Amino acid sequence: MLSVTDSQTENPSEVVTSNVPPTDDPENGSVEATITETIMVVEETNLPDPELANEQWIKLNFAWSGKPYSLSMAESDRVFDLKAALQEQTNVPPERQKILGLVKGKLPSDEVTIRDLKLSIGKKFTLIGTPEGHEIKDPSQLEFLPDVVNDLDIDFSSDPKAAKSYQNDQRNIRKVKEHTERLKVNIIHPLREGKRLLVLDIDYTILDTKPLTSGALPPHECARPRLHEFLEAVYEHYDICIWSQTSWIWLETKLVELGMLGGTRNYQISFVLDKTCMFTVFSTREGKQYKHSVKALQIIWNHFPHYGPHNTIHVDDLGRNFALNPNQGLKISAFKDAHTPPAMADRELEKVARYLVHIANTHGDFTNVNHKVSSEVSA
Repeated sequence: MLSVTDSQTENPSEVVTSNVPPTDDPENGSVEATITETIMVVEETNLPDPELANEQWIKLNFAWSGKPYSLSMAESDRVFDLKAALQEQTNVPPERQKILGLVKGKLPSDEVTIRDLKLSIGKKFTLIGTPEGHEIKDPSQLEFLPDVVNDLDIDFSSDPKAAKSYQNDQRNIRKVKEHTERLKVNIIHPLREGKRLLVLDIDYTILDTKPLTSGALPPHECARPRLHEFLEAVYEHYDICIWSQTSWIWLETKLVELGMLGGTRNYQISFVLDKTCMFTVFSTREGKQYKHSVKALQIIWNHFPHYGPHNTIHVDDLGRNFALNPNQGLKISAFKDAHTPPAMADRELEKVARYLVHIANTHGDFTNVNHKVSSEVSA
């Protein structure tokens, strides 16, 4: 049965080429010939922001390593965002930051808003901390692996009130706008008129990441069974976006190794997004504060207005990634322990493919489709 409960504008302005390393595939031919084809870069658009008209900002000054710096924070920002802004300017990661003189006593926890700190304009403080180097680190290190902790996962489709609080949060609205303006989408394969959009997670949704990253298993043995058949089945109806909570350098490699890019299969990946398109949100669950990253589909819709709630579906093993778009989320079970008998017998992607094809043929508008209920019925 398909698991949908608990588990994890065309106005191109410049032309670039993909930087996937040349690789020869004996079955599919030269990857280089396909991947280094010209792709379009879609420039960010200047979007209206009436929601942010009342946003209040405060300028802060700080010293680090004997040099003066300044930054502006919105009152709806969190202490988490302050630390991130400091890292952006100094490359000192949050865990190494010691902030002196900003508030009396210990700096509050990450979820506290800048407004609640009651800071004066031009407030001065000192940052102490050693910056991180720019070296590329071993991919087996945890910071490059996706977030796979399931104990804090939340089903936002069953809690409309919680979902609304995320969608109406001033900070989240601003973060969507900021990420929209920052993003340049590399179009790998042209978007097709009249197609729906499938946003597909990769880690633990369509492959077991751990043995692929460590090299314990060859790539094709890490893929969820019938991966390529799934993509071929849905491609008739959907343009495909891969959105992963990992860094581009590793994501690109994984897609090539799996044969999802550069092969001769009967499907194409339209574009790929990595963790830089995600941001952290804050919530309260059973009286406790939690923070987690989200994939805000509005960022995609802002770049490609012909996509929207009416024709987009997001498949992921982590329900909390749907926080800002719960009605577009379809959660499936996490895929782990590749190459074991239970994993080799997994047929989740077959069921998901049947469901996606079914709703594409029967629903002109996905807005009112309850994917959780409908997928259970169709499975």
